[in-house]
Amino acid sequence: MSKGNQAQKTNAMRMLDKAKIEYEEMTYVPDENDLSGTHIASQIGLEPERVFKTLVARGDKTGPVVFCIPCAKEIDLKKAAAATGNKKIEMIHVKDLLSLTGYIRGGCSPVGMKKKFPTYIDRSAENFDKITVSGGVRGIQLLVETAKLIPFVDGKLCEVTRGSEDEDELS
Repeated sequence: MSKGNQAQKTNAMRMLDKAKIEYEEMTYVPDENDLSGTHIASQIGLEPERVFKTLVARGDKTGPVVFCIPCAKEIDLKKAAAATGNKKIEMIHVKDLLSLTGYIRGGCSPVGMKKKFPTYIDRSAENFDKITVSGGVRGIQLLVETAKLIPFVDGKLCEVTRGSEDEDELS
């Protein structure tokens, strides 16, 4: 089967391989009716806090920006704007995701987008030695060392989710 897996290498995997960053490929069966990260987390047997989803937004000053946040959390657009130096930020329409990033909804990875965009990773990633991000297609998550992933994607740690424990401190 390993030869079959090599034929299925995604761009994200190829980039991590080239950088000599180890990862574990975790596969699941995509459900078109439930592309949620919590559903994926249950399929791969990890807690949702360790499974990160990739969101793409557009800032009024910076243009496209990428966020990686725990899959059970929601992004707070005001916090996201402040973290990225924008006054206003809005999510990219799903129909524009493929042409902008090279990825589809449910398979968007912070690794290997068509262009390198500023990337912001939820600070909670530091709580784990390894986190997962999409492998670049639906059905594959990559378990990667957090300390290697963050610098590889030029990620900046921040708090941009709703209801974080530090909400009072950030206001």
